[in-house]
Amino acid sequence: MMKKLIITEKANAARRIATILSDGKSHSASAGGVTSLTFSTGTDDYNVVSLRGHIMELDYPEEYGDWRATSPVDLVNAPQIKTVRVKSILSKIIELSRDADEIIIATDYDREGELIGMETVKAAGVDMTKVKRAKFSALTKGEIENAFGNLVEPDERLANAAEARQVVDLSWGAVLTRLISLSAGQVGKNFMSVGRVQSPTLKLLVDKNEEIENFVPQSYWEINGRFGMLAFKGQHEKGQIFDKDVADEIFGKTKDVKEATVSSYEKGIKEEYRPPPFDTTMMQVEANKIGIPPSAAMKLAEDLYTGGYISYPRTENTEYPRSLSLRGVLERLKDSDFSEEASELLKQEKISPSRGKRRTTDHPPIYPTAGATSAKIKGDKWKLYELIVRRFLATVAPNAVAEVSEVKLDVAGETFKADGYVQKEKGWKKYYGKYLRAAESRIPDMKVGDKVDVRGITNDESQTKPPYRYNQGSLIQEMDRLQLGTKSTRHDIIGKLFSRNYVQGNYLIPTASGIALTKALEHHGGGITEPEMTAKLERDMLSITDGERSLESVVKESQDMLRDVAVKIDSESVAIGDEIKAALKKQQFVGMCPSCGNSMTIKKSKNGNFIGCNGYPECNRAYPLPKGALVQMTDSVCPVCGLAQIKVIRKGVPPSLQCIDPKCKSNTDKNDLGPCPTCKKGTIRIMYSKAGRRFAGCSEWPACTQTYPLRPRGTIVPVGESCTECGAPVVQIGSIKECINMDCPLRKKRKQTAETETENTGIVPSAASSDDRVGRVVTVVVSDRKRSSKKTAKKTSASKTRSKKTEKPALETADNE
Repeated sequence: MMKKLIITEKANAARRIATILSDGKSHSASAGGVTSLTFSTGTDDYNVVSLRGHIMELDYPEEYGDWRATSPVDLVNAPQIKTVRVKSILSKIIELSRDADEIIIATDYDREGELIGMETVKAAGVDMTKVKRAKFSALTKGEIENAFGNLVEPDERLANAAEARQVVDLSWGAVLTRLISLSAGQVGKNFMSVGRVQSPTLKLLVDKNEEIENFVPQSYWEINGRFGMLAFKGQHEKGQIFDKDVADEIFGKTKDVKEATVSSYEKGIKEEYRPPPFDTTMMQVEANKIGIPPSAAMKLAEDLYTGGYISYPRTENTEYPRSLSLRGVLERLKDSDFSEEASELLKQEKISPSRGKRRTTDHPPIYPTAGATSAKIKGDKWKLYELIVRRFLATVAPNAVAEVSEVKLDVAGETFKADGYVQKEKGWKKYYGKYLRAAESRIPDMKVGDKVDVRGITNDESQTKPPYRYNQGSLIQEMDRLQLGTKSTRHDIIGKLFSRNYVQGNYLIPTASGIALTKALEHHGGGITEPEMTAKLERDMLSITDGERSLESVVKESQDMLRDVAVKIDSESVAIGDEIKAALKKQQFVGMCPSCGNSMTIKKSKNGNFIGCNGYPECNRAYPLPKGALVQMTDSVCPVCGLAQIKVIRKGVPPSLQCIDPKCKSNTDKNDLGPCPTCKKGTIRIMYSKAGRRFAGCSEWPACTQTYPLRPRGTIVPVGESCTECGAPVVQIGSIKECINMDCPLRKKRKQTAETETENTGIVPSAASSDDRVGRVVTVVVSDRKRSSKKTAKKTSASKTRSKKTEKPALETADNE
């Protein structure tokens, strides 16, 4: 009889492994705050103990904890020590390992998991000849039984690669964070975090923000036409025309023409290839599109993995291994909400999956390992599980097939082009279509020389748009491309940018401190904001796994690089501090107080930030900041009242300049939509909930509770008219002029007309779907106003509130990366 000790990374993995190996006959016992699982199988007795991630912690000795007592440059080569973070677990492992004939590391099989297991058994002082490794990519019965039936030796090089990352990231984070924080006078809770991966990632966002800020829009014109019975859209072959005279000339020639001639027509079949299987990066990107940020996606994926529903979620592989039974996966999905889809795909004579460009041998792509139902898994966890299932189904489904066509029409000697797209065979899109955005555009069959009615020609003016900002998904893709961080750490880096208040919002707009820090590092940081330096270190650490480099040589090279950077920053610390302080001061400065002549800056209070006079308490002048919006300072002043203007950034609406005084005529002219038809006293105004959702409400609230939902996107322009049917204000949004009342009889008539047009043409007007989106806002808007009314009496004026916090020196808390 042998006694075996299994060490897992997490408690739920321990329970699942014990359940599988014991056929559900394991027992749990707790002692000293540690739970272990026991069972017997065959002639062997097992104990299973779970860790809590790393139970060992790498840090500097206590004497290096005082930031001012030790020069940050001397910290480069300072010793690092490992201490026991969870002594109770280590004590339990020491106790059980004394009698164990075999110790099995069953942590996640990657660099970090290997290190977690190896550092634990070494700290326990066990005989390493008794240590084995269980390698698995899914917590399923087949995978676990195979892994424990074919144990291997622990991978020392894999653990060393992870340890190198620990050592390198601690030294870079600690040294650079202390250097910059001390230079800027930002210590204690307000220290300025700097990291090997964090800083070049932040620079990507600052550069993008600068590109957008400096963008100068250009006007262009597009000559568009509607043709034939289907009123299909065609565009002049020049596309965007930046010369107004040229656009006017073309429009003048074509606007009154009633008939076009087909000059060419082509139609063919296009095969649309399946997407590749999910690796970690693409899973995070696609999850972000459905409202699950990368950090949340990884947490949910970990839960699904340890629950036995998906394979290991940290992988760079996009090619299913030959050993994976795809039919077996589909069979298991028959016991799920996707039973019909799985059964359908199982009828294929041959299943040949798609594959991506990346192929590794440690873990397969992410795929479902067990069936589940929406009744069992709830919320975002179900949304992510469904995404992973549907992606798998798409990779083993047939390609899609579409019919594509192109027609060129001659209109008074000018060529217009129209493209047709009709889905003929859905293929993989049948299973993944809910995550795709595609609309059919039909054009009839034609031949050269055919005559087509011209139903109208327009000359549409637009302006070029600035580049898109990163969202969390696209930023992770860019980090992946530039080799910033790893598949396991990128979402954590983005989380740190938020927690340090370097970025804000869904579209990662850098804050004043994020911009100030990045600019100072660009000027004095010796290249640490550029991706090349950190990408080289990533490659070096990866080479340890392959045996090309040693742990010691990579750490030594990193220290040499860091010392050069640290010496440069230290020698220019005064200039760095001055730059950061000046930038922060400038970003907080709003303008001069018209009452007392003091400066006005952004202030903090328990009720939120506001703009207040620095002459307080003698001067109480203050203005609220816009709700639910990002605000940036500008050098502009209001042309109406002379106060400062701020840039207000909201989702779905172009950034706008507005006076800091919400009652200024420059603001009310834009926000006052018209008289209230209910109370006849107030004005219907554009308002915002705390969450930043806009709606229209009466200025006499709470005496008048009239509210209207507003379209979530687009600039709303008052037209000074009231609806002839219901009396509500009429507004202009882009090319749409409409009454804001969702229940207005005119809206109902328009909807009926749209439905009739859909039946006749098969084309769904976009206005109908827009109305549906507006309708979903009503409950939120009204409830926000009702909730806020209960708190109004308890709130104090922002102008009378100041909050002061005492700073305390912090010990070493630098971010890892």
